[in-house]
Amino acid sequence: MSENQDHPKFENQKQNLGEFIKSQRKMAQMSLRELAERTNISNPYLSQIERGLHEPSIRILRSIAKALNLSLNSLLSQLGLLEDSATTHPDQLPATVETAIYSDPKLTQYQKEVLVASYRNFVGTSDRRTSTKSSPKKTRKH
Repeated sequence: MSENQDHPKFENQKQNLGEFIKSQRKMAQMSLRELAERTNISNPYLSQIERGLHEPSIRILRSIAKALNLSLNSLLSQLGLLEDSATTHPDQLPATVETAIYSDPKLTQYQKEVLVASYRNFVGTSDRRTSTKSSPKKTRKH
């Protein structure tokens, strides 16, 4: 087992990636053929990725992520190339929230963009408020 591809954990990661891509595609109400057209990747190759038979390149993953309105990080984490952001890095949680928004089939593209922009604005505002609360303030005596 000198290469990662021979390791059972790696096989599970490819399977998880494929299942994740397939679920995101279905949530976006997109057929495999439509995803193939949007990514300029062959239908059979995408099918094999979804079944966990191939490890796609970064270029392929980037193309899939863009077509599904996902972050590349979310796909890389499914392959085990990044740590699970929701459990290990709370600062990366916005990517998970944004992925959920972009994956919602009930929202139009415009609604998704507005929600993500609003979310980013709230998170930025929240971060600034948290940092000002933790800094000591001078109090005036009356």
